[in-house]
Amino acid sequence: MISLTGTPTLQTERLTLRAPQPQDADAFIAFFASKRSQFVGGPMTERQAWNFFGTEFGHWMMRGFGMFTVTRHGDDTPLGIVGHWYPRTWPEREVGWVLFDPASEGQGIAFEAAKACIAHAWDTLKWDTIVSYIDHGNDASVALAKRLGATLDTDALPTKPEDPCYVYRHHRGALV
Repeated sequence: MISLTGTPTLQTERLTLRAPQPQDADAFIAFFASKRSQFVGGPMTERQAWNFFGTEFGHWMMRGFGMFTVTRHGDDTPLGIVGHWYPRTWPEREVGWVLFDPASEGQGIAFEAAKACIAHAWDTLKWDTIVSYIDHGNDASVALAKRLGATLDTDALPTKPEDPCYVYRHHRGALV
């Protein structure tokens, strides 16, 4: 089996952010088949979710960065994906987040992981701008973007002009 060798692993106080691995597929597919995925392109059929899981690997190969699988230290169970995203047609590079299980919410997991990814984008990837695209109605993600110090940028382009979304812009130094 081929793996994403050479991808970075980020460590936070409680979390490990690592490249996606084949054994993450079941958790990924179950999330994207559920109603919880409504703000990130779902719900999807199992086949669509499988194809999208493959896109996660391809993004790393094509861009040299991507979404990390988030786990707790010492437990390789996937909690979600958080990281760097920049599909070919998108106007800007994004840091995005998804937690698979509602039991993981409210514990600061997405905040801790996104904070590490934002720092990685500034310091290692040397991005000059970072946004988070958030669907209308996704109040939890809006709250997280604000907690991360991002502000609504009404002049920024959405990912698809026919499907408007919020664009929250992250600011260098907003998180310490």
